[in-house]
Amino acid sequence: MPAARESLLDAAYAALARRPWSAVRMVDVAAAAGVSRQTLYNEFGSKDGLARALVRREADGYLAGVDRALTEHSDLRDRLTATAEWITSAARENALVRAMLTGCWSERLPSPALSAVPSSSAVPAQRRADGPLPSPGDFVALVRDRAVTVLAGPGTPKSDTADLARSCELAVRLALSCVAAPPGEGGVADLVRSVLQRQAD
Repeated sequence: MPAARESLLDAAYAALARRPWSAVRMVDVAAAAGVSRQTLYNEFGSKDGLARALVRREADGYLAGVDRALTEHSDLRDRLTATAEWITSAARENALVRAMLTGCWSERLPSPALSAVPSSSAVPAQRRADGPLPSPGDFVALVRDRAVTVLAGPGTPKSDTADLARSCELAVRLALSCVAAPPGEGGVADLVRSVLQRQAD
């Protein structure tokens, strides 16, 4: 029932945009998705299960955007700049992504535990949502490691890979600082380019 699952997650996300998570009712989410409340419970088990699946989906979407940004350009600096711009724009446009990246969960948002939770559901996707959710530090490492994998060519010496990992992590952390305190004119792109240029010199 993947289509129903996505419809339910879309409905939950839309409901969250209109009111705090504590005021989001399962019956309303089911109705907005055009399925029964029982289907919703069969798919997610509980409101917390729905919240975890929603957070997991937004995390997956964020990481898919990182992957796209890393392949948009041929130049290393341009790729890291595009990734930093994606990080800041995703956080600006999506409150769940911003909370995941910063660890600052407002009262309006669901705040599922990051650790794995036990589940009695037989739905494979539900078990996946029951697994551990990434912490802000995990996201830094995930993006850094994805960037290194994409940017390091085959046979890259270990010392060069270590330098690349530092540059990637620096770009990610700089972007995250721009999420917390948005930059002025020039934005995150100018900051990342200038820092990466100084590192190269």
